[in-house]
Amino acid sequence: MRDSWFFRLAAFATVLTFGLVVLGAYVRLSDAGLGCPDWPGCYGHWKVPDQAANLSAAREAYPERQIEPAKAWKEMAHRYVAGTLGLLVLALAILAWQRRRIPGQLVLLPMVLLALILFQSMLGMLTVTWLLKPLIVMGHLLGGLSTLGLLAWITLRSGALGIGPGAAIAGRWRWLALGALAVLVTQIALGGWTSSNYAALACPDFPTCHGQWWPEADFDEGFILWRGIGIDYEGGVLDNYGRVAIHLAHRLGAAITFLTIGSFALALILVPPRPVLRRAGAALLGALLLQVSLGIATVMGHLPLPVAAAHNAGAALLLLTLVGVLHLMAGAPQTRRSHVV
Repeated sequence: MRDSWFFRLAAFATVLTFGLVVLGAYVRLSDAGLGCPDWPGCYGHWKVPDQAANLSAAREAYPERQIEPAKAWKEMAHRYVAGTLGLLVLALAILAWQRRRIPGQLVLLPMVLLALILFQSMLGMLTVTWLLKPLIVMGHLLGGLSTLGLLAWITLRSGALGIGPGAAIAGRWRWLALGALAVLVTQIALGGWTSSNYAALACPDFPTCHGQWWPEADFDEGFILWRGIGIDYEGGVLDNYGRVAIHLAHRLGAAITFLTIGSFALALILVPPRPVLRRAGAALLGALLLQVSLGIATVMGHLPLPVAAAHNAGAALLLLTLVGVLHLMAGAPQTRRSHVV
């Protein structure tokens, strides 16, 4: 199966998804999430309106919004790439079904991936139509990273980049890896909640927050998940105490994530169940340290756009590294069950 069209398509879709995750972060961080107030087009067009008649019609249809072409093009670029990814995933599912009788061919996971992409598209629509509702924005981020992780797993299990699985190792190591993954997903969700509530600079200093280790914060207000429909969340709706609570939770989550994944990575380096996992542990530790450094730099630099976008890329890289570790631990796919997974 190595070098098959299925593997090439999955690998290309994985790379494209990584780029899409970073592009989505760039759009969100540059306040372009509502650059186009409708979906899937932009002011009723498939590209940003630029002719005088189209601009006039757009102003009449959306009098409450100022047309900003630069932001609109960022949003549409994100939608074009997302649409391309959707077509790739559809092709991957069709190809998997056509090859379903080939031993070792993955079938179920590409179908799950297609369903995930459709759900992710719905979240993309709701992100715009529900005016950047934080719960939807956070869910959209998690959906994008879930798509990335699933595509990476499919790629690795399909004949993978010279990174072949070995013999399955003891279950306790796999449980440790899954635990580290769960902690990382939780922290990514906290990061999405922080970003969608515009709380990234609620604590402008580090390691303290407003010169204190634990300043006054309103956690009840900061973690209200649902506030109804029709609220415009652009710029955020929370007061400072609510945003501080969210930022503190993200910092606490970062510390827990650092200790959990860092300990797991060191265990792989120092007591590896297989020699190849020593290198995987070193890669995991390197990705973790990079991500922590980018998080600190984001705060200390007062949210510079390139660094903040790189922080999102770092989360995606950390996820991919953990998926790679799980692949190495899982052992070779079983041919008789390959049509299931």
